Amino acid sequence: MSATVIVDAAALDDEFEARGWSDGLPVVAPTRARVDAMLACCDRPRDAELGTLPPRHGVVTPEILAVNAVMAGCRPAYFPVVLAAVEAMLEPAFNLFAVQATTHPCAPCVIVNGPIARELGINGRYGAFGPGVRANATIGRAVRLILLNVGGAAPGILDRSTQGQPAKYAYCVAENEAESPWPPLHVARGFEATTSTVTVTAAEGPHNINDHVSIDAAGILATLHGALTDMGANNAYLYGQPTIAFGPEHAAILAADGYDRAALGRFVFDHVRLPRALWAQGGMAGMFEDRFPDAEWKPIIKCPEDLLVIVVGGFGRHSCWLPTFGDTTRAVTRAIARADGTPLASVAELSGTSAPSPPAP
Repeated sequence: MSATVIVDAAALDDEFEARGWSDGLPVVAPTRARVDAMLACCDRPRDAELGTLPPRHGVVTPEILAVNAVMAGCRPAYFPVVLAAVEAMLEPAFNLFAVQATTHPCAPCVIVNGPIARELGINGRYGAFGPGVRANATIGRAVRLILLNVGGAAPGILDRSTQGQPAKYAYCVAENEAESPWPPLHVARGFEATTSTVTVTAAEGPHNINDHVSIDAAGILATLHGALTDMGANNAYLYGQPTIAFGPEHAAILAADGYDRAALGRFVFDHVRLPRALWAQGGMAGMFEDRFPDAEWKPIIKCPEDLLVIVVGGFGRHSCWLPTFGDTTRAVTRAIARADGTPLASVAELSGTSAPSPPAP
């Protein structure tokens, strides 16, 4: 980005749009004072090279991440989450090149766990995947602007997503740990409950799972089976790690009948399958390796452990599932940490900056 100084907000938006630096929404001017305030919540040198972001392979530094976080409207206290999300996407297992350049409408979904999610007021309850909470909206938007401005994923140029999806604007959510009957996602993935983490997955937008009637696990699982048996989803052919985001009521019913994450993974692997006769007629049959060549019913995950389960939302008996790009990209969980790898207990540790008060439940 050049050093051109533009004061008028409308002129700034026009200039950024003309240069391809915008997601199409108005941006916050990344002034030196605002960028410095963002970097006050980061203990890395501002010019430290953290990696390169595909497909353009732009160099990632804290300063360029801070510029984009300012543009997205992030508060400085949100910056450690943005940084951790980018570091997670840079891990080879996530395969960001494929996620950025595919024709599939996947987007990095950022799932935040631990004390920092509560400290920053990242929404995991009513409307968590939607608008209304600045932390969710601007952290998610910052990730998208970074993918665009550093990674070069401009629609129709290096981002070849055929139709796109609204989650490409912003895709950030906290797990509703307080109302979950199970340990949090990051604990299931090997972290301490007191450690704050981000988990990134390459996901489609949420697909609703509506069941206001079932009062036992059998009913919820029947609804789940119908929702996940999707010929058009990549998981029907490329497996991967789809996420089920249960609402608190559905989760409570399942847990009361003895279902934990492991049991849910086994159920999906064993029962959520497409008949080979149907599977072979359309979709992407024949394009990829058939990992279950002798199976008359085709699973959507290659092993029970590949199912991610979280609790998100308020009460109202809705859940959702997030189909993914497939097994060529893997979910990555990373601690929100200092430069030396020490987990960060609170954003205030970095600069004394207090996080905003969380919204009322």
